[in-house]
Amino acid sequence: MDYRILIRFKILKQQISLHFYFNFNSAYPFNCTMGGSIVDDDWEFAASSNLVSTIVLVGKLGYGKSSTGNSILGRKAFLSKFSPAGVTSTCEMESTILKDGRTINVIDTPGLFDSSGGSESIGQEIVKCINMAKDGIHAVLMVFSIKVRFSEEEQTTIEKLQSFFGERIVDYMIVVFTGGDELEDCPMTFKDYIEQAPKPLQKIIHWCKNRVVVFNNKTKDKKKQAAQVEQLLLLVDSVIMSNGGKPFTDEIFLELKAGALRLQDKEKEVESLKGYTEEQISELRKEIYKSYNDQLARITTMVEHKLNSTIERLEKQLAEEQAARLQAEKISEEARVKSDSEIRELKASLKKAQKESEEFRKQSGSQGCNIL
Repeated sequence: MDYRILIRFKILKQQISLHFYFNFNSAYPFNCTMGGSIVDDDWEFAASSNLVSTIVLVGKLGYGKSSTGNSILGRKAFLSKFSPAGVTSTCEMESTILKDGRTINVIDTPGLFDSSGGSESIGQEIVKCINMAKDGIHAVLMVFSIKVRFSEEEQTTIEKLQSFFGERIVDYMIVVFTGGDELEDCPMTFKDYIEQAPKPLQKIIHWCKNRVVVFNNKTKDKKKQAAQVEQLLLLVDSVIMSNGGKPFTDEIFLELKAGALRLQDKEKEVESLKGYTEEQISELRKEIYKSYNDQLARITTMVEHKLNSTIERLEKQLAEEQAARLQAEKISEEARVKSDSEIRELKASLKKAQKESEEFRKQSGSQGCNIL
């Protein structure tokens, strides 16, 4: 079956099944796929010739990115265990081949744009992540945990991502909630959880065009495992379709890819050389890799500067917002105090007026009796 027809068939099938499963009413903000994409009659999809999709897991340390990656791959490829701190310390990539022949590359990250790491180490990991996905990223999975209360830091994480890569990055984003086992043990449904989520979190979901899915990485039920992965991959397909089959890239991706291609070309040139000793060829290879490593170092420095600039700009924006909020609270408090003072004065005036009125009435009554 043609790849484009297969994807369209799978998405339409999922739309129908999810419609009957969730039975959402018109007030619910998600469509049947929980994705937000619409399959039109004139839909066209430019599938890559080698049918490879690369997805990147981002989010705070300890939120279950590695276990989610393992669920997608169907095996324990990434180190994942219960820990008060994150387990993943560097970017890693693993791949799997689906039944339809497609290859899925999954890149696990150690909390990119997380405040727990310094700009130098984060910059190195961003370059490493981009270098792993030289041909671009087809989907970014923004991972949150149902078990952890949503905070201001989560909101700034996605803002850093947007500010660093540009607004266009949200077109490739899918929101993934881990901790689905928590919902299975209580009467609250995932729909209830989303509807009761704080406004900043709902705003993030809206930015991602309502592409959201919940994962239970602890379940041993094979059907549940397969169902949640299939739902996620359908959302990945919807992202690919909505972006015309083109993965996300920017100048950093393009520069790293160009450097890798130059490295390959020079390696081929060295391999084709004749009349040189092994020592001379070894020296040439050292020079080639030194040049490539110098390029990586230069790009890493550029990324670190950009990251620092992004963080400083967002921190300044946050400080201004906090200052404005404090000023608004101060004005509100002053107004409240003034209002309370005015109310007290009014009450005192009324009490005084009542007392004077009562005294006047008594005096008037007393005078009436004297006349009689």
